[in-house]
Amino acid sequence: MSSKKRGGSRQPELFPRSKCPTIPIADNHRLVVMADEIDWTEFEELIQSIRMSKLKNAAGRPPQLRALGGALALRATRKMTYRDTEDQIRYHAPSRYLCGLTETQSWSPDANTIQDFEQLMGEDGVRQINEYLVKWAVDEKLADPSLMVADTTAQEAAIPYPNEVGHMAAFLNAVVAASSKTGRALVGFVNGLGDRVKAAKQKVRAHRLFAETVNAKKKLTKELAAIVEGINTELGQGLEAARAQGERLKKHGKVAWNKLNALHGTMSKLLPQIRYWLRTGKVATGKIINIHIPELYSIVRGKAGKAVEFGLKWGFARLRGGFILATLARGKGDMPDSHFALQAIDQHIALFGMPPRSYAYDRGGYSQDNIKKLKEKGVKEVGLAPRGKAKWAVGNKVKEKLVNERAQVEGSIGTVKSGRYGFNRPPARSAEMMGVCGQRSVLGLNLNKMIRGLAARRDVVLVG
Repeated sequence: MSSKKRGGSRQPELFPRSKCPTIPIADNHRLVVMADEIDWTEFEELIQSIRMSKLKNAAGRPPQLRALGGALALRATRKMTYRDTEDQIRYHAPSRYLCGLTETQSWSPDANTIQDFEQLMGEDGVRQINEYLVKWAVDEKLADPSLMVADTTAQEAAIPYPNEVGHMAAFLNAVVAASSKTGRALVGFVNGLGDRVKAAKQKVRAHRLFAETVNAKKKLTKELAAIVEGINTELGQGLEAARAQGERLKKHGKVAWNKLNALHGTMSKLLPQIRYWLRTGKVATGKIINIHIPELYSIVRGKAGKAVEFGLKWGFARLRGGFILATLARGKGDMPDSHFALQAIDQHIALFGMPPRSYAYDRGGYSQDNIKKLKEKGVKEVGLAPRGKAKWAVGNKVKEKLVNERAQVEGSIGTVKSGRYGFNRPPARSAEMMGVCGQRSVLGLNLNKMIRGLAARRDVVLVG
């Protein structure tokens, strides 16, 4: 067997191959056109205003808003992880051009910096950026605010199917992981945790593998709930004792402390709901469906194959031309169709200064009272799809136009939920970041539509 060193070529090169290639960037690359069309002065001013509204003061090193704004646009237009985004900006020439970094090799944003920036912007900050983009589209005559259609949809969370035993098992795993990082603050609680966690995990295993009847499963669930309640009670006592003693934590210890407080509060609410289900066989009102993101809720959709979705509810408004605006519901009962049919018009007036002339919504928003209120708000052609044998409030010609536009909002929602934008099941660990991911997906659709429209107007064929 040859002992020749592997790697490279068997025919050595006279000159070493360069690791700093020089290549031209195509003028019609999608990211290049995007970078050339965006007014970065206005864009940076908008980002800075959002940033300053969330900070206590401007102390610290000035951020690279041009690069971070480009990173946000890049992640919006093509779904990728933070690590992939870091790699793209560092080594992909059009991405560096979009971030304004082609003239430097000394710095590019890393994954943590990009994530911190998006977290700072928040759902409301990315929504403001999206509104700025839609206004830009209206100025360019690519969107027409005189016609609008609206609808609601669900953003599914990346969580397992909720069940009582799964909740309690997740609680135990999270408590064990977090309490080990608090040092001496919870040493007494941690020392007495091992045997009870072991017993609880045996109950979980028996429930999943060996319980064959409903009664056997309920018995194990009750026994597991008793163990978890005891652990949660002692966790609360340990947190109170450590707080009274003024224990000081640093870095990961603070994160673990906050996590344990959140877990204790969530499980204190969840245990009565579990016992209610064991006692009555019914789901309690406001049932917690995930121990880590308790803000999530179930959304009954009534669709074939997917009667219920677990996540957050959103409202979408689509202008003629395909540009969309998204609104996140603040709770399960915050955005029923009958209310969002009016709320969408109020938001449209706040953004553009006047109501749309034509407006369409499905039958979920229909009522004679809603039709009257919409007309009072200034909508001339109210196209709420009627229920039963009720008649449309518009003529047949207008009805056909609005029905056609109404069907296209479903296509826009489906596009946002596709794998390219990643609206559904985003890799987020909090409801706040799910909101950011949702608004970023909408921003990506609008950005791509804007660049395609501007390129078509200039007879430019986009690549990339």
